[in-house]
Amino acid sequence: MNPETEDYLDKARHCLNEAKTVVGARLPDIAAREVYLAAFHAAEAYIFEHTDKAAKTHRGVRSQFNRLAQREPAIARGFLTFLDEGFEFKTIADYGIGPAIDTISTEDAASAIERAGRLIDINAELLASMSGRRTSKPAAEVLPADTSPGLRRSPVWIA
Repeated sequence: MNPETEDYLDKARHCLNEAKTVVGARLPDIAAREVYLAAFHAAEAYIFEHTDKAAKTHRGVRSQFNRLAQREPAIARGFLTFLDEGFEFKTIADYGIGPAIDTISTEDAASAIERAGRLIDINAELLASMSGRRTSKPAAEVLPADTSPGLRRSPVWIA
């Protein structure tokens, strides 16, 4: 597995752990945004491992992941729409006003956390098997706050 792919998976796990923390504090909109980012970074890992390039935009990640992952039987079709659904959560959390402020429930966020965790685990296993080794970091692992590896090299961007 490419070091950059591992970095994207680490970032996905970090965002998932953040979502678990804030949903426990009864902040479902913030949790839902973090869940979307967890799924987003898991998708980036999948894209990078397959293309050696990183998508530049949220739309680019969603379309590129859908294009690549639809050929992978281990990735359930529901995960292909999960990024779009998560982006809606992110949009509501970031820009929602008036009645939209309270449209994301704690149950919605908890369900999304579970789905994102499965997506991260599936991606990690698939990507590790592509490189001939299993991953040892499940999405449920709590990462220490000071583990922020960053990118080891500048990625090549795709739209």
